[in-house]
Order: sequence, then structure tokens, then C-alpha cells
Amino acid sequence: MSQPTVLVVDDEKHIRMLYQEELESEGYQVATSDGAEDILDVIDRVKPTIVILDIKLGVNLSGLDLLQEIRSRDQNLPVILSTAYDSFQHDLKSIAADYYVMKSVDLTELKSKVKMALDKARATA
Repeated sequence: MSQPTVLVVDDEKHIRMLYQEELESEGYQVATSDGAEDILDVIDRVKPTIVILDIKLGVNLSGLDLLQEIRSRDQNLPVILSTAYDSFQHDLKSIAADYYVMKSVDLTELKSKVKMALDKARATA
């Protein structure tokens, strides 16, 4: 089986680089996007196994809206919402995500959620 591909969508370059470095060290292929390109085009090109999606992607772009776009096409693609804010928990759009992680320099929780999402993806494949 080929390596799982994780798509990291975050407007902050240092977060994309940190996640990419850490997840590649865990044996995943990692693709990144700053969220500016149409999310469905990125997914078509990358064909990720899992998506890690930042909730706040700049002034006029919401990860929750991108999550809705992803879900409108694919109910089974695991999506992990990654955020520095906990207010997302009060937004009903966030229930479409599989997992949530708070941004942290300690990526233990993120790696754990990636593994859980990967297990889920394999179970539905």
C-alpha cells in the first residue's frame, strides 16, 4: 500500500512547514495549500487520504466554508479541523469535520488524530 497523503491547508506558511516536516517524519506524504486555490481543485490534484484544515484562512476565507465544499462532494474524506480558536465549537458547520485539534507546537494530538483519521479512511475504503 502506498503512503497515505495528508493535505495541510493553512494560510500560515510556518504552520504548513511545521506540519509537513513532522508528518513526513511519521512516514506520510504531505501536500500543502494556503487556501487561496479552489479546495476541490487541490483535492482533485493531490488526492489526499486526509485533510487538515485551518478554520481561519485569512480575511475572507473560512475553513468551515471549505469543509462544506469538501462534504458536498465527498462524505468519507476524513477532515481534521485545526485552529487556534475554540469558538469554532459553537459553529454548526464544524460538525461536518471528523476531528478537531487546537494548534500547538506539540503535535502529539495532531499526529494522534491523523492516525485515527487514517484508520477511519481505511475502514471506509
